[in-house]
Amino acid sequence: MELVANRWSLGKNPHVTEPVLDDVNKRIIEQLQRDGRMSYAALAKVVGLSEAAVRQRVQRLLDTGVMQIVAVTDPLTLGFARQVMIGIKVEGDLRPVAKSLAAVPEIDYVVICAGGFDLLVELVCTDDEHLLDLLNDTIRSIPGVTATETFVYLKLAKQTYAWGTR
Repeated sequence: MELVANRWSLGKNPHVTEPVLDDVNKRIIEQLQRDGRMSYAALAKVVGLSEAAVRQRVQRLLDTGVMQIVAVTDPLTLGFARQVMIGIKVEGDLRPVAKSLAAVPEIDYVVICAGGFDLLVELVCTDDEHLLDLLNDTIRSIPGVTATETFVYLKLAKQTYAWGTR
């Protein structure tokens, strides 16, 4: 009998990455989710490391793409009167359609999903005419898009980024 080793036989799934977060990194992320402007000195006190060590850890988390530190704005206060989620049905390969959508500046969220839609995108626009132009001239003209359904946001009831870590 011959033993055949494959990529699964040693418990290594190529689709699952090794965990990069130790308990200290998790605490750093959780603190920054609450307050992205927290100083390195304040973080150091919370996690029990030196300021330099915290600075290095934060930089490593940023460099590896584990986290981002960004300013989250309210689109309505910046002149964007319309915010929508669009469900999109696609014929064929989803990835090139998702890539095309991701290149549209007004689209801030693109996800390939399962269920009633193949893709979900969120976009912000200045008014209904801008929305119509984006839907008709940009989104529906992408090869592979077969149908769209638009969900207009009336009021944002909750938005949070403080879900913690595992």
